[in-house]
Amino acid sequence: MMEGFTALQASRFTGCTGNQLRYWDKIGLVKPSVQPTRGRPGVRRLYSFRDLVSLKVVKSLLDEGMSLQRVRRAYEYLRDAHALEDHLAGIKLVTDGKSIFRVSKGDDEFEDALRKGQMAFFVAIDKMAREVDDGVTSFVRDRDQFIRTIKAAESDLRAEISPKRRRVAR
Repeated sequence: MMEGFTALQASRFTGCTGNQLRYWDKIGLVKPSVQPTRGRPGVRRLYSFRDLVSLKVVKSLLDEGMSLQRVRRAYEYLRDAHALEDHLAGIKLVTDGKSIFRVSKGDDEFEDALRKGQMAFFVAIDKMAREVDDGVTSFVRDRDQFIRTIKAAESDLRAEISPKRRRVAR
């Protein structure tokens, strides 16, 4: 028999109640993968580490005000798309209170988990601000260099003109 986390341990590690664990198992939201009960009384639920992460994700989305129906639809999509297998590889979920988005590929892509992975429009304002800042910095540097060049040319021109004036004045 594989080792796993009991329902009591799962509750402690995830903050889920025993009732939530039993209900989510019953409706098929998050089932214990090491030892499911399959509806048999007296069988202990044993959860894997991935199950614990899934439980924590579901609980946090519910705690943020998402409805159980939306969380379930998003979770089913993520499970079917094998996205949950990547959860330890830096995948992120973001919610706006209406939908749940999977963030991937270096934070540059959002998939709407409630719309079966439809890509969502994403604007990285901080990235754009850095690009504008780089452009402004480059502009200021170029402008300052241009002004120094003009002043140096003026100075050289004055130096050339000044001796000629002295010669003419003599």
